[in-house]
Formats: sequence, structure tokens, C-alpha cells
Amino acid sequence: MTPAPIKARITAEVFEQIDIRVGTIVGVYDVPDSDRLVQLQVDFGDRIRTVVVGMKREREDPAAITGRQCLFLVNLEPRRIHGVMSEAMLFDVGYKDGIPPALVCPEWDVPNGTRAG
Repeated sequence: MTPAPIKARITAEVFEQIDIRVGTIVGVYDVPDSDRLVQLQVDFGDRIRTVVVGMKREREDPAAITGRQCLFLVNLEPRRIHGVMSEAMLFDVGYKDGIPPALVCPEWDVPNGTRAG
């Protein structure tokens, strides 16, 4: 794989606006009438949020990630995807480069809601 060019620089002030947190995936559910989407229920310590992700085609058993802690962008505007309101974005690596996506996860368990950065 050849790495993509680095995007334009941003300021520290712009970076400070991004809120990335650890959440534990407590449930994985099918999105009806979709061949690629699943709905995650994610515990962020102070609330459970719904996150819609396209991973059905990339994983034999999407439910196998239940119990995993991962990084999520939590201050993205909520968005209705295939009829389900998604309240965050899961971080993975690889998809945009055409390789099987890997989740971005903490090295060891940390409290849900812990901030990245």
C-alpha cells in the first residue's frame, strides 16, 4: 500500500474542537433492509449512544466486537442513516486505503468516556 498524501494542516484550536472518547460496545444489532449497516449501542460512561456503522461486509460476525472498547468521535452532528439516528462515529483504520478495516482501541481498559488527545 502507498500511503495517501497528508491532508492540509489544521490549527491546534481546530483540533481542540474534536471530541474523541472511549466507549464500550454493549450491543450490535442489524439495521433492517441494509446489507452493510449495523447499529452499535455504546456505553460512554454517562450515557448509551447509538452508532450506525457499515461493517456487515467486512466482518463475518459483527456481533463479535461486543464488549470491545474503541475510539469514537462524539461531537459530530447526529445523523439519520437508513432510518436510524447515529450519535457518534466509530474510528477504524484501513477502509479508505482499501484494506480490511481494523478498530482503533485502547491498549488496556480505561473508564468509558475517557478522552483521547
